[in-house]
Amino acid sequence: MGAASGPERLPWLFTATFLTMLAAVPAFGWLAARVPRRRLLPVVYGFFILCILALFGLLRSPGAGRWAPGAFFVWLSVFNLFVVSVFWSFMADIWREPQARRLFGFIAAGGSAGALVGPALSAALAPRLGPVNLLPLAAVLLSGALLCIFRLRRLPPAPDARVRAAAGEAAIGGGVLTGITRIVRSPYLAGIAVFVVLATALATLLYFQQVEIVRRAFPDPGRRTAVFASMDAAVNALTIGAQLAATGRLVRRFDLPRVLAVLPALSLAGLAALAWSPTAAVLIPVQVLWRATQYGIAGPAREMLFTVVSREDKYKAKNVIDTVVYRGGDALSSWTFAALAASGVGWTGLAVVAMPLAAGWLAVAVFLGRRQTLLRRRLDSELAHGTGDG
Repeated sequence: MGAASGPERLPWLFTATFLTMLAAVPAFGWLAARVPRRRLLPVVYGFFILCILALFGLLRSPGAGRWAPGAFFVWLSVFNLFVVSVFWSFMADIWREPQARRLFGFIAAGGSAGALVGPALSAALAPRLGPVNLLPLAAVLLSGALLCIFRLRRLPPAPDARVRAAAGEAAIGGGVLTGITRIVRSPYLAGIAVFVVLATALATLLYFQQVEIVRRAFPDPGRRTAVFASMDAAVNALTIGAQLAATGRLVRRFDLPRVLAVLPALSLAGLAALAWSPTAAVLIPVQVLWRATQYGIAGPAREMLFTVVSREDKYKAKNVIDTVVYRGGDALSSWTFAALAASGVGWTGLAVVAMPLAAGWLAVAVFLGRRQTLLRRRLDSELAHGTGDG
């Protein structure tokens, strides 16, 4: 839809998504303060299952054609961040940091496998059933994820399982806006927020370039769709390979600061290549490598940053960062790059402007990795002496 509509519409869609996130995060904060932790994920996932079924009914209504594309874009942008964010909050809560180093790459590979199976199912079933009729199947698949959550809640993942089980019966507590205040008061959490903003800014720039450069290089919509599909297939294959074979080994061998720095360093190199030649021949490999590194290495590494913070931060502050901060970065960077493009700055100029952002992102990554190492050692010492909160 973004390629067909043109990049001029994207800032409005990103802004609508951001405003929706601003309304959703206080609602999640209110829920997390009152619902026991062990029930929080089932409630969130159950809500989105009902939303999918409601959208199925609305999209089949006679007047859906006028408003459906934009509304579905915004809803999906909220949904795909919320369900992933609360899932990784759950993972950071039930696994300790040494376990996360071993497991998070494999766990993330499950998401990448789903990214391969989902399009295959859609390609096979959409011509027979119609796109709208795939929504009930999506609800069934999300219900399967809900069953997995129920199973995981019964596992004792750590030596302090009794403490964790007792905590699971209590609500997380705090206020509706606790996640925001925790970020403001914590340099570590604020650093993660800055890390996410810079990452989304560069991702948005590459997305804008992809929309325009690929549309210019492949004016035929069918050919353009085939190019995007080939890019997605390459990204997913490289991502799964990295998650299964590289992420855990890289973190154990080089530690978190260096692993977090991989994607910012790659961004610097990719932006330099695009500044030299803003063509599809350069953009496509840069975008494929960037996304594969983001999902395969940087994503699991970033989730490890939350294994050393409090339970409230894992759910509330993390949710704010993964949703409001993420989509806020989308909206801000989309308007910024659109304004620069409208003022006559070409794709080469945009790439040059973005290079200092990549350098700043690299510095923030190193800071966060080192800070996480210090917090991990402190937490291990507290657990060894029996003073940790479980």
